[in-house]
Amino acid sequence: MPAHKSATAKNTAFRLLRKMYGQRYLQAMALLGIAWMIIFNYVPMYGIIIAFKDFNIIKSISAAPWAGLEHFKAFMDDDNLGYVIKNTLGMSVLKLVIGFPLPIVFALFLNEVRSIGFKKLVQTISYLPHFLSWVILGGILATWLADVGIINKILLALNVIQEPVSYLAEPSYFWSIIITSDIWKELGWSAIIYLAAMSGVSPEMYEAATIDGAGRFQKMFYITLPSIMGTITILFILAVSGILNSNFDQILVLKNQLNESASNVIDVYVYQTGLQQSRFSYATAVGLIKSLISLGLLLSANFITKRLNNTSLF
Repeated sequence: MPAHKSATAKNTAFRLLRKMYGQRYLQAMALLGIAWMIIFNYVPMYGIIIAFKDFNIIKSISAAPWAGLEHFKAFMDDDNLGYVIKNTLGMSVLKLVIGFPLPIVFALFLNEVRSIGFKKLVQTISYLPHFLSWVILGGILATWLADVGIINKILLALNVIQEPVSYLAEPSYFWSIIITSDIWKELGWSAIIYLAAMSGVSPEMYEAATIDGAGRFQKMFYITLPSIMGTITILFILAVSGILNSNFDQILVLKNQLNESASNVIDVYVYQTGLQQSRFSYATAVGLIKSLISLGLLLSANFITKRLNNTSLF
């Protein structure tokens, strides 16, 4: 290596070390986060090999005999596969189609509110349910949707129904309950990200549009929405990659034996087979299949959005 290149490399390394020393407290905080991620996200990945073994709690993972792809084949031949996949994709796709655009629309209209006090009030009320666990909200919903609950009383008073309906006991209502309650809980919280992105839009663009005679809706659709399209794209990629995640807490709280045909999704199925039936290797294999499909969805969504609007995660 020539002397001048060697000197340049040494100067670059020296400047980097001096910069890191100047940021030593921030670096220490970052190292704690990295250590946490390695310990809790990467080290447990060793347990994936359980999917390829006949594991039980008596033997260690290394001592368990190899089973190859036996558990993967068992899942493909499982009689429950059809309706588990149908429930998972059905609820997740509907959540994506209905639940993903609603926070964007809500943020767009909330951004147009001129009264700061009213805007803060609406925003606070809208994201308050996010801070309540599904255990609490599930109990509230179970009470509201019971035969003597407030929903039945209102519908009976309006003559919409002629007799009380036990909604959580009817599989035909379960998907609607899941999607509606998920939107109710997360609408305001999801809108915060879009509102933060809207705050970065230059006021000069709105002033120029006003001079050109643009109305509120025109500025909303031709200035605000395109300005936050990058944020929308990134969140859409993440939403697509998580399409097989059906909000385990929510469904576990609201499901019962009467609505099981509509409520049994992959996450619940893995929980039941893995922990309740002690089929650890089988449940790990199912979870691994789900993770691989999610990775494929992430890469596909990232590739498509990069081609369409040159925005992607990587």
